[in-house]
Amino acid sequence: MSLDAVLILVTYACALVFVVSVITRFVKIARLPVHVRWELYPVAHEKGRAGYGGSRLEELDWWTRPIRKSLLGEMKVMIPEILFLAGVRHKNPSQWLRSFPFHFGLYLFIGTILLLLGGGLAGALGADFGASAGFFTGLIATLTPVFGFAGLGLGLIGSIALLMRRLGNVEYREYTSPADFFNLLFFVAAFGVALIAQAAGDADFARMRGFFAGLLTGGPHQAALGVTPLMAAAIILLTLLIAYIPLTHMSHFFTKYFMYHDIRWNDEPLIVGGRLEAKMMGVLGLKPTWAAPHIGADGTRTWVDVATTNPTDAPAVGKDAAE
Repeated sequence: MSLDAVLILVTYACALVFVVSVITRFVKIARLPVHVRWELYPVAHEKGRAGYGGSRLEELDWWTRPIRKSLLGEMKVMIPEILFLAGVRHKNPSQWLRSFPFHFGLYLFIGTILLLLGGGLAGALGADFGASAGFFTGLIATLTPVFGFAGLGLGLIGSIALLMRRLGNVEYREYTSPADFFNLLFFVAAFGVALIAQAAGDADFARMRGFFAGLLTGGPHQAALGVTPLMAAAIILLTLLIAYIPLTHMSHFFTKYFMYHDIRWNDEPLIVGGRLEAKMMGVLGLKPTWAAPHIGADGTRTWVDVATTNPTDAPAVGKDAAE
């Protein structure tokens, strides 16, 4: 089996792990009990009121009135937050200087993959990327190196900066786990090897386009020029990284959806007999177990019992009760 064929199989396997992991975690989180909502206003999607910090709670009998939402209002908040990390920039500028290049590099890297998919498809269909290239293939050939080198370069710079931040800042080290160091080192290795591999053996990304043509056709394709050993190492590192990300806390790239829409911006009113009431009643029937004995959450009392009991009057449980 050729090197290209082995790399294609590895890429298929890693892509499958990525997709299955994302779907599994998304469904698992979506099925969790109702989240505790922030109940903080303004809510970005509230049409006509979010701009001045208001809400529909200003209206009499607000829960009987139709909810007016604005997708544009959400976009005004989400786009700066996703693309430019607006919240980090506002609250922690020094961290933003390190985190922004890392995340923006990832976005450019994703754009590079999309361009390579487009170029691979064009190559598989017999398109010419040479001197007689058409507008579409010419655009792909021009943009791919720009996105590729910028994405890998920014990602490498950002991951090194974040790693040094955790190593050099005492406050950060106090809550940095070994997994955090491993994750950043993984990014440094993958982006570093890929950057060197492309610069040394495939500056125009032609070989990589050929490899993607093979991915799309199920095996090494005639459009492929063959990858170098260093490029093979980069492909393995990058595909393993892609498969690894959704298995860790770095899965916030999609779990953040729940943070915003189920916790931060969820302003659905609780109507008697409604869907939300049914969910809340189910949650209130759960029996929590907390280590803190003064809460009295010993696994036999429901949330209603815990919430309606003064902690100072709750019966002692666990070790204190035994003593």
